[in-house]
Amino acid sequence: MNEDKSQLGTQPVGRLLVKMAAPAVVAQLINMLYNLVDRIYIGHIPGEGAYALTGMGVCMPVIMIVSAFAMLAGAGGAPRASIAMGRGDNRSAEQALGNCFCLLLIVSAVLTGVLLVFNRPILMAFGATENTIGYATAYMDIYALGTVFVQLTLGMNSFIIAQGFSKTAMLSVLIGAVCNIVLDPIFIFGFSMGVRGAALATVLSQAVSCAWVVSFLLGKRTIWRIRPRNMILRPAVILPCVALGLATFIMQASESVISVCFNTSLREYGGDLAVGAMTILTSVMQFALLPLQGLGQGAQPIVSFNYGAGNADRVKKAYFLLLRTSLTYSVVLWAFLMLFPQTFAGVFTSDQELIAFAVPAIRCYCAVLLVFGAQIACQMTFTSLGYAKASIAVAVTRKFVLLVPLIYLMPRLFPADKTMAVYMAEPVADALAVTFTVILFSFQFRKALRQIGAPKEQAS
Repeated sequence: MNEDKSQLGTQPVGRLLVKMAAPAVVAQLINMLYNLVDRIYIGHIPGEGAYALTGMGVCMPVIMIVSAFAMLAGAGGAPRASIAMGRGDNRSAEQALGNCFCLLLIVSAVLTGVLLVFNRPILMAFGATENTIGYATAYMDIYALGTVFVQLTLGMNSFIIAQGFSKTAMLSVLIGAVCNIVLDPIFIFGFSMGVRGAALATVLSQAVSCAWVVSFLLGKRTIWRIRPRNMILRPAVILPCVALGLATFIMQASESVISVCFNTSLREYGGDLAVGAMTILTSVMQFALLPLQGLGQGAQPIVSFNYGAGNADRVKKAYFLLLRTSLTYSVVLWAFLMLFPQTFAGVFTSDQELIAFAVPAIRCYCAVLLVFGAQIACQMTFTSLGYAKASIAVAVTRKFVLLVPLIYLMPRLFPADKTMAVYMAEPVADALAVTFTVILFSFQFRKALRQIGAPKEQAS
C-alpha cells in the first residue's frame, strides 16, 4: 500500500492532522494573498484607487461563481475518491477524477462564453455604477479568458489533497501566487495597465498553476491518474460527485448572491463609499474563511478515508481536533479585528474617508466571527462523510434562509442608520446559522459513527 495512503489509517490523528492541514492552511493563506494582492495594489492606484477598488469589488461575485463551479467538481469528487480509496477501490477513485476533469472542461467553455458576451449587464446588475463600470468591465474582459485555468487549478487540486499530497497541493497555489505578486506591479504600474494589468497578471499566474496541477495528475507520483478512458461522463460516477459537491457550490455561489444583495442594498443607502467598504469587508472575511477551509481540507482525507475503512474512533478524534483548532483560530482573529480594524482597512486603501467608513463596519460585520470556526468544521465534516443533504441544508440555511432576507429586513428594523443595519445582517445570520448547524451535526455525526460500528481502540 502506498505510504501516503496507508498513513491515513495508521498514523496518530493529531500528528497526521498537523501534517495534512499545515500545507493546506499555508496553501489557503497563499491563496488568500493571491486573491487579495490585486485589491491591495488597485486600492493604492494614485488618484483613482477608491473607484478602481469598488469596481473590482463588483467583479467579486462573478469570480466567486467561477470558483464555485470548480468546487462543484473538486469538493464533491475528491471526498468520493477518498472514500473509495479507503475501501481499497482505486478504480472508482480514478473514474471520479476523470469524470470531474471532463466536467470542468465543459463548464469552463460555457462560463467563458457567457462572461465574454454578457459581462457588462451582469456587472451593472451586480452593483456597478457609472463611476465604477469602466473599471469592472476592464478587469472582467481579461479575467474571463482565464476561466479554464481557474477551473482546473481549483477543482483538480482537491484531488491532489485528497490523496495525501498536501505539500504538492500547497506548491500548486504557491507557484501561482508568487507569479501574481511579481507580475501585478509590473503590469499595473510598470506598464500603466491599471485594472487590466491586475487581470492579466491573474490569468497568467493561474495558467502556470494549472500546468503544474495537470502535469502532476498525469505523472508517475500520483495514486490516481487522469486517463482518457475515464473522461467519458457517466451518470453513475459524476452525479454522486456533483450531489456531494453541491453543498460547497451553494456555499461559494451563495457568497456571490450575497455579495450582489449587499452591493445593491448598500448602493441604495450609502453609495459607492459603502460598496467600497463592502469590498474591504469581503477581503477581511477571507482571513477567516480561507484558513478555516484549509484546516477542513487537511482533515478531509483523514475523515473520509477512515469513514470508508470503518474506523469510527479515528473519525471522531479527527473531527473534534478540527473543531478545537478551528474555534481557536476564529476567536483569535475576531479579537484582532475588534482591536485593530483600522490596520486591516488600511491594507486595502489609502483613502482616509474610506478607511474611516470601514472601521465601524468591520466591527459590526465581524461581530460573531469568534464562533464561526464551528460552522466551517461541521460543514466540511458533513462533506467528508459524504452527507450531501445535510451539508446542503446548512449551506442553504445560512445564506438563503437567513442572510438574504436579513439584508433587506434590517434597514427597516433599524432605520436610524440603514447602511450599518445592512452590515448588521451578517452577524445576526451567523449566530442563528451556527446554532442550527451544531444541533444538526450533533445528531448526524452520532448517526454516522453508529453506522460504521462502535469506536475501536486505535493509536492516536
